[in-house]
Amino acid sequence: MPLPVTAAAALAGRLLLAAIFLHEAWGKLTGYSAALAYMQAFGVPGQLLPLAIAVELGCGVLILCGYHTRAAALLLAGFCLVTAVLFHTKFGDRNQLLHFEKDLAIAGGLLVLFAHGGGAWALDALRASRKRREPGVGAREERVTI
Repeated sequence: MPLPVTAAAALAGRLLLAAIFLHEAWGKLTGYSAALAYMQAFGVPGQLLPLAIAVELGCGVLILCGYHTRAAALLLAGFCLVTAVLFHTKFGDRNQLLHFEKDLAIAGGLLVLFAHGGGAWALDALRASRKRREPGVGAREERVTI
């Protein structure tokens, strides 16, 4: 059983990671035309904006709840790496360099979340504990024919 402080730290980490993606998804939704123009200025097709919003919003909610945490974290880590490479490679601009480094750091945190899961206070942990208590769940039935 993990210590309450480590379970709380994992929850806080998930909340902080999720917050940035939920905030960014909301910003893209409420400022859709500006987000679209920004993407297109970098040669990214505007048709990808709904996908970007869906990934940030969907995976952000999953990480917030700790449900399918590892898959959501891996997807968002890839999203951060792509974002860094597409939008923040003018390293002569200190602000762009900072955004590039921030995206890499967030991707690193998400990879740690992928590696270790959402922690004891996550829906994934609740689901796993229920599976362990239910006999035969996940077990494969085999038919024997004579």
